Amino acid sequence: MLRQIAMLPLALGLAACATVPPVETAKPVTVRIVGLNDFHGNLEPLARPYALGDGKGGTQEVYAGGAAAFATAVAKLRGQNRDSLVIGAGDLISASPLASSLFLDEPTVGVMNRIRLDYTSVGNHEFDRGWKELKRLREGGCEKLTQREPCAVEPDYRGTDYPILAANVRMPDGTTLFPGYGITRFGSGADAVAIGVIGLTLKGTADIVMPAGIEGLTFEDEADSINALVPRVLAEGADAVVVAIHQGLVSEPGDGFNGCGAMAGDLRAILDRLDPRVNLVLSGHTHRAYVCDFSKVDPARRFTVTSAGFGGAMLTDIALTIDPAAHRVTGITARNVPVQSAGGEGRAVNPAFENFTADPAIAAYVARYVAAAAEVADRPVGRISATATKAGRESELGNLIADAQLASTRDAGAQLALMNSGGIRADLAARDGGTVTYGDIYAVQPFGNTLVTMTLTGAQLLAVLDQQFAGREGNILSVSRGFAMTLDPSRPAGQRVVAATLDGKPIDPEASYRVTVNNFIAGGGDGFTALKAGTNPVVGPLDLDSMEAYLAGTATVPVPALGRVTIVGG
Repeated sequence: MLRQIAMLPLALGLAACATVPPVETAKPVTVRIVGLNDFHGNLEPLARPYALGDGKGGTQEVYAGGAAAFATAVAKLRGQNRDSLVIGAGDLISASPLASSLFLDEPTVGVMNRIRLDYTSVGNHEFDRGWKELKRLREGGCEKLTQREPCAVEPDYRGTDYPILAANVRMPDGTTLFPGYGITRFGSGADAVAIGVIGLTLKGTADIVMPAGIEGLTFEDEADSINALVPRVLAEGADAVVVAIHQGLVSEPGDGFNGCGAMAGDLRAILDRLDPRVNLVLSGHTHRAYVCDFSKVDPARRFTVTSAGFGGAMLTDIALTIDPAAHRVTGITARNVPVQSAGGEGRAVNPAFENFTADPAIAAYVARYVAAAAEVADRPVGRISATATKAGRESELGNLIADAQLASTRDAGAQLALMNSGGIRADLAARDGGTVTYGDIYAVQPFGNTLVTMTLTGAQLLAVLDQQFAGREGNILSVSRGFAMTLDPSRPAGQRVVAATLDGKPIDPEASYRVTVNNFIAGGGDGFTALKAGTNPVVGPLDLDSMEAYLAGTATVPVPALGRVTIVGG
C-alpha cells in the first residue's frame, strides 16, 4: 500500500506529459423550421386587413401576405440558424386568385421553388383539378389535362423542386401517390442530425373534392398512416419526427394567434392516437392560427402542434433543438409571425409587427403573371346594387349565385338551384358605380365547375337538405328564389328538415323536381351523397359563365335579401 502511494506522483507526472487526443463532444444542434399552410395561390398581398386574435377577446389588424414579402420573411426566419427546413402542410394551390388559378397555379409552384420549400404535404385542394394534373404540377411538362392551357406563361414549366408527401393516399396498386416521408440530414461527425418528415392529407378528402378527379385513389386513416411510418423513419436515423398534416384544430373565440385554447377540431382525435415519438405537428385546413403544447392534455405525447392561418398572412417560426449524441429532441419553441406587407395607398403599417419588404426578384416574377391575367381580370361583366358578402349561414352572395344558376339552366327544366357554401371563396365587391369585373367573379368561384340539372324526387331532395348537417359544423346550402326551407339541426338525422317549399307549396315526397347544382356536389362532394341518386342529368354552362350572363342581363342586379333559410332549435 505504501509503495503504491509513493509511486503515485511519478504516475501522475507521466500522465501529464503524455499527449491525449481531445474528446469530441456533441453540442446541441438547433434546426430552424419554417411552417406554412393554406397559401392558396395568394401571389399578391391580401386585399383586406388580416385579423389577428389578441388573446383577450379582441383582434388586431395587419395588411399581410403577398409572395414578395412572404419570400423575404421566409429567408429571414430560416437565416437564424445554419440548418433549416421550410415545410408546408397542404393547400398551397387551388381555390386561388386569378393570377395563379388562371395559369393552373404554375406561378405558385414557381414561388415555392424560389423560396426553397423543402417539403409539403398534399391537401384536399391539391386534388381540385384531379390527381393527374397534380402529378403534372409535381413532375413538369405541358400535357393538357384540364380546360385551361398549361405553360401559358412559362413554356418550359419544370415542376416542383420539392417533394410532395402523401402517406395516406393509395393508388389502385397499393403504392402511395407520392412518397409518404423524407429525411434531411445536416452536419457531420458529432454534430450530425437528421429530420424525418411525414406528410399526408385528411382522410375526408374524398368527400370534399371532385369524385372524378380522385377516381381509383384511397384515402386512409391519418393516425394509422403516421404511426406506420414513425418506426421506419427512426430506423433510418432520424433524430426528430415532424408530421405535416392537412387537418386542423379550431381555436376558441378570443384566442391569440399564438394561443391554443381547448384543442377542439377534427385533428384532435388524430393527435390522441399518434405515436408519442412524434416531436412536431404542422397542420392546416381550418385556416386558424395556433401554437399548442399537446403535453398539457396528454403528458405522454409531448409534441407541439402549429398552424399559420391562411393565404400567406403568417409563417410559423420553430426552433427544434436536438442532442445529436442522444439522438433526441431536447427543446421546441414556436411562434406565429405575421407577414406584414403594408405600405402604399391605404395600407397602413401596424407598428406592433415587423413589416417585410418585397423581394425584388419574386415581385418581378409575380408581376409577370399579374400582367398576363390583367386583360382577363379587368374586363367589366356587370353591375350589382351593393357588395354581396358570403358571411353567415345564409348569405346574400350565396342567394345571388343560386339565382344566377337557376336562370342559366331554365332551358334544362330547372325549378330550383342549390349552392354549397364551401364553393364561395370571397365576397363580391361592388366597385365604383357597382361595377363587377371578371376577376371579381373569378375570386368568388375559382374552381371552374360546370352546372348539372337533374331530376330528384321530393323524398330525395329532402334527403339532400337533411345532409346539410352531416358534418360537425354543418354545411348550409344557398337556395334560389322561390325556394325556402326551415331546418332544425338538433333533430335526429332524417328529421332535420322542418319544412321546405317551392313557390309557397310544400315539397311533395312523391313528386319530381328539376334541381341545378354544380358538378362537385352532384358527384357527392361536401358529403351530399344523396345527389348521386339524381336522374336525367343535363350538363350546363360553367358556373362563371352562368354568373357573367346573369349580371349582363340587367343594368344593375339587386343583391338578394336574406330570409330563404330559417334555422331553429340549434
